[in-house]
Amino acid sequence: MIPRYTKPEMAKIWSDENRFKRMLEVEIYAAEAMAKAGTVPASAVEKVKQNAKINIDRINEIELTVKHDVIAFLTSVVETVGPEARFLHLGMTSSDVLDTALGAQMREACLLLIKETEKLCEITEKLANQYKYTPTMGRSHGVHAEPTTFGLKVAGWYSELKRSKERLEYALETVSYGKISGAVGTFAHLDPKVEEYVCSKMGLKPEPVSTQIVPRDRHSVYLSAIAHTASALERIAVEIRHLQRTEVAEAEEPFTKGQKGSSAMPHKRNPIISENICGLARLLRGYAMTAMENIALWHERDISHSSTERIMMPDASILLHYMILRMQGMLANLNVYPENMLTNLNKTKDVIFSGTLLLSLVDKGLTRENAYALMQKLAFEAREKKVSLESVALANEEMKKYMSESEIKRDCDLNSHFKSVDFIFDRVFKK
Repeated sequence: MIPRYTKPEMAKIWSDENRFKRMLEVEIYAAEAMAKAGTVPASAVEKVKQNAKINIDRINEIELTVKHDVIAFLTSVVETVGPEARFLHLGMTSSDVLDTALGAQMREACLLLIKETEKLCEITEKLANQYKYTPTMGRSHGVHAEPTTFGLKVAGWYSELKRSKERLEYALETVSYGKISGAVGTFAHLDPKVEEYVCSKMGLKPEPVSTQIVPRDRHSVYLSAIAHTASALERIAVEIRHLQRTEVAEAEEPFTKGQKGSSAMPHKRNPIISENICGLARLLRGYAMTAMENIALWHERDISHSSTERIMMPDASILLHYMILRMQGMLANLNVYPENMLTNLNKTKDVIFSGTLLLSLVDKGLTRENAYALMQKLAFEAREKKVSLESVALANEEMKKYMSESEIKRDCDLNSHFKSVDFIFDRVFKK
């Protein structure tokens, strides 16, 4: 079964409720750090912790007037806390709260994406091993090239997904930073120990040199990792779309009970999951470009990045999570047709062994140019006459000068192409 987006974990991470919760945590941890330093009363911080509430409707109502999200948030919190709220936000600027909370959200999102990518890798590894030795036609330019196995094809997907996971892990490290350093990052009204305390509590590290914000190269790494992962999913999806074409019919997306492929043509079974993934990957690559545009801001900060991030961060994270879940379901239930793979492989008969014969002729002493010319001539003859290359080669007088009947038959053996499958699998799946 291929569900729609029924797992809301990522949506919860990027919900207003979680965003404001994280912002409140930043404010409270900063007040705690100041209390430990003796600059604010510990009793006031306890009152704040006990009474502070988040009211999203009230925040939105206030923002309509003040036109500032952090001020609206703080004003709403003050209404629930009372006089002790005056010890919140001391010496801080809005981005101290926003960027540190955002760092925590990106960290949460990265961890979830890594977890689901690991699951996808497990599904892909199982599929690769299941079809490790299943012969299929390798194609270049969409044209028959040389034989491969479906398992090797899937092993390539697995290898790229592992690299995607590593990029997400790098992104996790890169974005797990916050800042509580004031209006231009100079700690003019703050003790750096406040920043250390807050970041530690939030699972983050202090930004080494912040301005008013955490530098946006970090955020671009996050969105680039998302785009890379989406592109890896797209590569798999494009392959499945090709394999599902009627003329190929080597693999097919699962088609669930009650599903319909077309409003007009009841026979249709379309690769809709793969096409969906391909389209979304384009969107995520666009977000990666926008994130790079956000790196260069005016002086210590402007807000040209802010509007795009409010869209991109939740949207990209949720979309990739959705894409990974969809790919998990598709690969776990993929319909694979080995008999069609073999039928397609045999459509060009054995001309696909021309490269093997060419190399044998070179080993016998021919120049590569002469060997190529001979094999091309024989391969084209086999295609035109719709007979096997082996039969044409065995009947050719020039071939008989260099190769015996047994040698020609050996070079036209399908299994000769698969002698290194175990080696490749050991290299890819070694633990």
